[in-house]
Amino acid sequence: MERFKKLGIGEQLMKVITEMKFEVPSEIQEKAIPSVLSGKDVIGKAATGSGKTLAFGAGIIQNTKKGEGIQALVLTPTRELAEQVAQALRRFSKHYNLRIQEVYGGVSINGQIDGLRNAEVVVGTPGRILDHLERRTLNLQKVKVLVLDEADRMVDMGFLPDVEKIINMCPKERQNLLFSATISSDIEYIKKKYMKNPQYILVESYIDASKLKQIYYDVPSHMKFSLLAFLLKNETVKKVMIFCNTRTNADIISDNLVRFGLRAVAIHGGLTQNKRNMIISKFHSGEINILVCTDVAARGLDINDVSHIYNYDIPKTSNEYIHRIGRTARAGKEGEAISLVTNRDYDSFRKVLQDESLKIEPWELPRMEQIALYLPQRGRGGGNRRFGERDDSRGRRDFGRRGGGSRGSQWGRGSRGRR
Repeated sequence: MERFKKLGIGEQLMKVITEMKFEVPSEIQEKAIPSVLSGKDVIGKAATGSGKTLAFGAGIIQNTKKGEGIQALVLTPTRELAEQVAQALRRFSKHYNLRIQEVYGGVSINGQIDGLRNAEVVVGTPGRILDHLERRTLNLQKVKVLVLDEADRMVDMGFLPDVEKIINMCPKERQNLLFSATISSDIEYIKKKYMKNPQYILVESYIDASKLKQIYYDVPSHMKFSLLAFLLKNETVKKVMIFCNTRTNADIISDNLVRFGLRAVAIHGGLTQNKRNMIISKFHSGEINILVCTDVAARGLDINDVSHIYNYDIPKTSNEYIHRIGRTARAGKEGEAISLVTNRDYDSFRKVLQDESLKIEPWELPRMEQIALYLPQRGRGGGNRRFGERDDSRGRRDFGRRGGGSRGSQWGRGSRGRR
């Protein structure tokens, strides 16, 4: 606990940290909290699960005065993250009696309007924050601290124009705290335009690379689901997250896994907030152990003890791949990230492999039987229809990332190859 005290954390917050049985600060907390408490602008490179909420929350909690209006605004890319951050800030600030209001879409706006009248801290998504600003139910004139949490994801989701509108409605004299898993050109743009001599806090990845196995299978498309089901049945899995690029795919894959006898459920933006909360609760409790999700639905979910990440659909960029795999191999625990690559995924996978830091090894396909994939029946008649995926195996290639392999040309790093 002494290491927390040395960061400048006050007595009331230390009580909560003791009650929550935190023993030592995480790397982002140890490096960022002194700068945050001193009022400096900060850019923190840290992923979900690294402890960054306390890193920026300590300053908000200790420098916010009860009853003096909204003094801190935290912007997040998703509803789930807004809710998660708000709940964490409530726990950390319980001896300060601060009123913290989360603001996001998908739920009634009336309760939010009531809560905003007396709040000192607001946590919300850009769209609903702008909605309140247009309704004049939210006043940012007293904001002293602005936090952009998971800023790279907000940019990726197209929220940058909305974020800029909100920034321009805050007082010019304020503290800016930006946290991001990656530092892109858009993050540099925000820094140059809106931040004052920010201090960079770069922490090592929360993923323990020594305990994270990254592999891929080059699989014919007609065997893709069969491979997924085979691996899930034959691996020792605890909690699994399977990523799909669309809501439709997430529903199809989860339904077929259930048909195959696995405890799976899909989560995506097409579900109500209450339904999504219920699914996450069941996943946390272990009632279900396979979560089939889209990137948007998974953003901001801080779930512990994920043993396997499956990329059923390959992400479009290496940044998105890093976000996905960052949910396993945490805090000294082992994890695996498995990508299922068909010829339809080659272009995306090539982009992922452009990141030299990623060490993704090819694995041989196991012997397995083909499993029929069922799709919901469209049109009249209802029911399901059996879906035979087209055999695209003729287009398979060896990615040859280290110059090995006998088939095809060099993949992934471009035609220059590797030294």
